Amino acid sequence: MDVRKTIIKCTPVMKPPFQPIPRVDFADGFNPSLLKKGWAIGGYNVKRQNMYTAHQYKSERNVHMGIDIWAPAGEPVYAPLDGRLVYSAFHNQDGNYGGTLVLRHSVNGEDVYALYGHLSRASLEHSKPGEKVSAGMLIGWLGEPCENGNWHPHLHYQLSRTDPGEADLPGVVSDQSREQAVKIYADPERLMGPLV
Repeated sequence: MDVRKTIIKCTPVMKPPFQPIPRVDFADGFNPSLLKKGWAIGGYNVKRQNMYTAHQYKSERNVHMGIDIWAPAGEPVYAPLDGRLVYSAFHNQDGNYGGTLVLRHSVNGEDVYALYGHLSRASLEHSKPGEKVSAGMLIGWLGEPCENGNWHPHLHYQLSRTDPGEADLPGVVSDQSREQAVKIYADPERLMGPLV
């Protein structure tokens, strides 16, 4: 069964205090007034203008390959399925992920790698590579801007069908890379639990 096409029953990666969480696309850039009580969900495989301005994006990478869940800093983040924490890193570059974890899950015999970006430094102390995780287990917390790449607090949640080999994935790609990227980076909504 292909993780790109199947919604898997799992626990939520975050637990919002209300439902539904508004969906936003931020096609014209980030607008905090669209957040409801600090919460919103931003989509996968959408083009966003005026958001990725740090030099590493080279003014050409703006197609988002994950799901963003905006929420207040300090909100807990959970594993959706049993698995193993395989990589962690702190990316201290402006516009990068800040605290980052990657979990490996087995979904119908296929390894899937889930990246959690924009976490707190405390998350990296709490969860260590090599540890087994179980569905619903706390793995970390959303970071403040000073520790999450200077972003408004949110979780960047991204799936990869290939082993990234480190705690990093391209969260946004160029238009030219989009077709290939959707083959590698499955829609994360299929593996993030019922949030909407």
